Amino acid sequence: MLDFVFFNAQTRDRFITFLRQHAVAFETSADDESYGVSIPDETGDALLETVESYYEQMMELDQALFEAGEGDAGQHVAGVVLDLASGDSVYARVPPGLLAKVMEVLTAEELGELVSAIVAAVELRDRSPLCGGHDAAAIDGQ
Repeated sequence: MLDFVFFNAQTRDRFITFLRQHAVAFETSADDESYGVSIPDETGDALLETVESYYEQMMELDQALFEAGEGDAGQHVAGVVLDLASGDSVYARVPPGLLAKVMEVLTAEELGELVSAIVAAVELRDRSPLCGGHDAAAIDGQ
């Protein structure tokens, strides 16, 4: 599943409406600090690009709502979903400014790939050196 995280129910609901309009299957989750929406990994490339573009718009709206005072309770939170090998999903708190910088250059899918690689290395205790032991082309998917 590809995960999208929201910090405002309004933007999450608009994203869900968008997914329904485009006949994209989804699952939702929520905790005390965020709202999650997951879509199938098998989502076609063209549709995924459209979904990611809309998500970026919703994240801009999320930020604007926060700056306008909706998140004015002194909480400045952001997070990244970590999917564990056990099947559990947890949220890693990330400084909002840092996550905003990352999202300026990476798509949600690219960030997910990066996070998944880190989680796998930690869970599998991969201690192999970067310069050997693995075929770099295989890692890059080439």
